[in-house]
Amino acid sequence: MPRALRSEKTCNGVKFYQSRSIQIRQLKHLYSPDGFGYRIWTSGWLLMDYLKTLLLPFGLRVMDVGCGWGLVGIYCAKFLQARVTSVDADPEVFPFLRLHAGLNQVEVSTKLKRFENLSHQDLEGIDLLIGSDICFWDEMQKPVMALIDHAIKAKIELILISDPGREPFQNLVSKCTERYDAVAFNHSARRPHLIGGRILKICNHQN
Repeated sequence: MPRALRSEKTCNGVKFYQSRSIQIRQLKHLYSPDGFGYRIWTSGWLLMDYLKTLLLPFGLRVMDVGCGWGLVGIYCAKFLQARVTSVDADPEVFPFLRLHAGLNQVEVSTKLKRFENLSHQDLEGIDLLIGSDICFWDEMQKPVMALIDHAIKAKIELILISDPGREPFQNLVSKCTERYDAVAFNHSARRPHLIGGRILKICNHQN
C-alpha cells in the first residue's frame, strides 16, 4: 500500500489525514494557520459522537463556527446530507478543510468571518449551529455569547458546542443556562481515542 494511504484514517465515518501525512505536510509548507488552526482538536470528535445519537432530519442547514479543518461540518454533510457553511476568522485553515471535504467527497461552503461579525443575514435560515473548542480563553466568552444571542434572535433551532470543560466554557454555560433553555452535560467517546468533555445544548423556542 502506498505510504500516502497509510496516513489516512477514519473515525465516525469521516476520513482524515494524520499530521505526519504527506498531504498535510505539503499544505503546511504553503499555509500557516494562526492561533490553533494547525491541527484537528478532540472536541470535534466528541461532538460528532454525540450527533450520532440524535435523530436529526436530513437536509439541515448547518453552520460550523470556528470550524478549523471542518471535520464536524463534513460529518454533517456526509451523513445528514446537510448544507454546511463552515466559518472561521483565519483563511489559512480553509485549504485543510477543502482537502478533507474532497477526501470525503462532500461539498462545504466557507465563510471568512469572526464570531462578532456574523450578521443576521449570515445566520438567517440556519437550522443547526455547531462549534468545537471555541471558548478556550476568557476573552472568547463575550464574542461567543454574543453569537449565541444573535443565533437565538435569528431563530436557529438548535445550538451545540463541545469543549474539554475549560473554565471559560463553564462560565459560558452558566450564562446560557440562566438566559435560555440550555443544558450542559458530560459526554465521552472511544474513537479515535478515549475522549471526555462537555457539550452545551441550547434549544430555541422562539420559532
